Amino acid sequence: MSVTVHDLDLPEVDVVDLDRQRALGALQEVQRQHWLARTPMGYAVTRHEDATAILRERRFHSGLSMLGELSGLPESDFLSRRRESILAMEGEPHSRLRRLVASAFTPRAADRLRPFIREVINGLVDDVAPRGRCDVVSDICEPYPIPIICELLGAPKEDWKLFSRWATDIFRIFNNDLAHDLPMIEAASAELDSYVAAMIEQRRTSPADDLLSALIAAEEAGDRLTSDELVMMAEAVLMAGTDTTRNQLACSVALLVERPDQWRLLSERPELAPRAVEETMRYLGAVRGTLRFASEDIEYRGVVFPKGTLVSVALAAANRDPGVFADPDRLDITRESKAPQMTFGSGVHYCLGASLARAELQEALPVLASRLPDARFDGAVEWKPDTFGIWGPSRLPVAFG
Repeated sequence: MSVTVHDLDLPEVDVVDLDRQRALGALQEVQRQHWLARTPMGYAVTRHEDATAILRERRFHSGLSMLGELSGLPESDFLSRRRESILAMEGEPHSRLRRLVASAFTPRAADRLRPFIREVINGLVDDVAPRGRCDVVSDICEPYPIPIICELLGAPKEDWKLFSRWATDIFRIFNNDLAHDLPMIEAASAELDSYVAAMIEQRRTSPADDLLSALIAAEEAGDRLTSDELVMMAEAVLMAGTDTTRNQLACSVALLVERPDQWRLLSERPELAPRAVEETMRYLGAVRGTLRFASEDIEYRGVVFPKGTLVSVALAAANRDPGVFADPDRLDITRESKAPQMTFGSGVHYCLGASLARAELQEALPVLASRLPDARFDGAVEWKPDTFGIWGPSRLPVAFG
């Protein structure tokens, strides 16, 4: 017999004013008590199995479309347009877009960029290696993804700084301060839209070996992307491939430098890079949670979630589920696990840029471990505010041999 979620006697958790470590501890505590917890906004799932199930239940829709409402902002043209993004779409429109663009985001497509990716990361290390010290965030992580995304889209080198600025401003949408940041977000988005629209018109007459040309040519049963959809997809690629990679690389480096044996092991055995990426993303993901809401009454595990119920999926806690990962609070880059780490999400909104992000991280980490030997902290590691949706170090000073 089913029961409504509102009538359950559940543990309560509130992580809003807690730092990352205390928040994770609080989520792990309720994880031990029940598969579901009550939060000030709604409910939270913390176990790997339930996080996966909620994300794969198509009737639980992405909370991205509710950003303005949750921030207490009146409706704006920009926020309305964001609901049309593939990042927030649902149902058949979302499935259609994923089908059309799927071939452009395969592991094979990402692998074609690996030689250029290696060139970019080695070039950044070339600039700092003679000094014997650097700030990994500003010298390496921040500039790293932009040339790769621009190469993917076919944008010229002289415009890399433009893309970097647009990405930084657009990603403010996840920083929990929309009332202040919305004008900058809107301005950057409008500039990027105009730039990409011009690129698309050029590619229609002069195709190139890049993502925009591939998206223009993408077709299924006579269906093609419209110009507006092409612009939206380019912005989604920028979002999927820039700030997440910057922050995750910095998180991964911070973890490994803190554990010299792991840093040295990766240097000696670069073939461990794929495992090192999955393990550091499991242990400390740049995306720690995601929000869903019930688009209709949904029953799961005998519990009814009424339409409109908010469910927070605690990815960080699911990544430390002791029922799935042995000794989950230990970082081990040799770890083999049949269960996937959850930082890329799951289900229909599984990260579109996951293959590219994996390629970037898998290429960067062994290069850094081998070319920055005996790396050690050269001052305090500073972290971005815990309110940031995409999160990582803001300063990561290291010295090396």
